[in-house]
Amino acid sequence: MSSNKIKILHLIKSLGRGGAEMLLPETLKVHDRQRFDFHFAYFLPWKDDMVPAIQALGSTVICFNASNNLQMFQRVKDISRYVKENKIDVIHSHLPWAGVIARVVGKITGVPIVYTEHNKWERYNKITYWINKITFSWQDAAVAVSDDVQQSIRKNASTTFCSLDLNNVSRQGTIDRSSNHPYLLNILNGVNTSHFLRDEQAGLRIKHELGIPASAPVIGTVSVFRFQKRLDLWMEIAAEILKMTPEAHFIIVGDGPLKKELMEKRKSLGLEERLHMTGLKTDVKPYFSAMDIYMMSSVFEGLPIALLEAMSCSCAIISTKAGGVGEVVVNGSSGLICEVDNYDKLVEFGVQLLNNSDQCSALALGARAKVQADFSINKMAECLEKLYLYLKK
Repeated sequence: MSSNKIKILHLIKSLGRGGAEMLLPETLKVHDRQRFDFHFAYFLPWKDDMVPAIQALGSTVICFNASNNLQMFQRVKDISRYVKENKIDVIHSHLPWAGVIARVVGKITGVPIVYTEHNKWERYNKITYWINKITFSWQDAAVAVSDDVQQSIRKNASTTFCSLDLNNVSRQGTIDRSSNHPYLLNILNGVNTSHFLRDEQAGLRIKHELGIPASAPVIGTVSVFRFQKRLDLWMEIAAEILKMTPEAHFIIVGDGPLKKELMEKRKSLGLEERLHMTGLKTDVKPYFSAMDIYMMSSVFEGLPIALLEAMSCSCAIISTKAGGVGEVVVNGSSGLICEVDNYDKLVEFGVQLLNNSDQCSALALGARAKVQADFSINKMAECLEKLYLYLKK
């Protein structure tokens, strides 16, 4: 491997199937591998779903074994040693606890730190919020995945930020770096629209496997089973839609800490024959291809990757206007959105689209067009590469 490649270390708490984690191998596919050498480090050994995908792309993955946040901090010396031995040029951290640890490692090693904020600060618990706030100025650049997330950072972080226009940064990095304040910039999450392309035959195979009639309309989602997704309410919405469109089926792809409660919820609503819960899936594209409508009921979000993937696969979108969702979904053009907690409106949207195939098809086409125009993973990767080059000492 060429020694003059710029070495980037991604640091993240886990490599499970969360949105931030799943984005890493997807971005790796389109990065300039002739110029950059990417390393990946994580802490929770039992959350390693993304490891095979990253290794298959030829990148190094290391687990600094830890079972909780305190143990993660105890690995600072090991991480610092790894950074020095491998001559890492930039550390790119994701999510608060890995971000704090990266900032400490940056203090020790002098290596520039980039931190991507995937969520709004108001949703963090008090310890996470304050440890993130206290150390936030210790990094070189903070990346927000949406305007909503950037506004949250500006409101809550106790530091001054500098602006950085990546459109005016050359590949050699020519802008003055005399300020001691971190940069704050938006780099929107992206999706590989060439890969996430609707495959009707794959969708029919999924329907067959799940026992769904080929002609039946399907509403689905791909989600980690956490409170913020409000999948309990998603199920209630599904039950109401089913009363008015009895031919409909529903799919939830995913897993998580609320699995037991959600399985019981499905049973209590009498949805066991109509709501298909598939568990975790490495390849979600066939499931998107089986869905006519992608529904989200979240109370908060950053900029959800699964939403972008569903849009790229030409699913019509109905969703709450949580976080960055409102920056992606143009109401009436690339989907239908309502305010958070207005769940009756999601029922209305679902029934409306299931009874109006022309509108459903138009929104599906609009969803893919929106992602192709504004949320390309190639554009995202190019922006990150410009930032790495600019920060590299």
